[in-house]
Amino acid sequence: MSHPRSVLLVDDSKFARLLVKAFIESSFPGWAVDEAADASEAQIKADSQSYDYFIIDFNMPGKNGLELGADIRQQHPHAVVALLTANIQQDIQKKADLLGMDFIAKPPTQEKITAYFTGKESAHD
Repeated sequence: MSHPRSVLLVDDSKFARLLVKAFIESSFPGWAVDEAADASEAQIKADSQSYDYFIIDFNMPGKNGLELGADIRQQHPHAVVALLTANIQQDIQKKADLLGMDFIAKPPTQEKITAYFTGKESAHD
């Protein structure tokens, strides 16, 4: 790992954000983890700074995770973007793939989150 990474977690559930943040911070000390409760808050943060990773919930008020993910991919083409959702329908996975987004199934676990970032670290450096 060359430098600490930055992550933006986007989920309308505060509990889900706290859980994933705790998983990231315990596995990757020193990483900066920001949170946003919806797409508009996420967009404001993404406009003002660059992130290495975005983890975006699918079901949110306003824009859903795929819509926000499409915007983020255009704005931050080098960032790694993942859709975090319990909605594991094939069409949602296909749309995420077409947008260049990864897919993390809910419920998030320490193992899923650590494995996700560990796999992405080698590709990111």
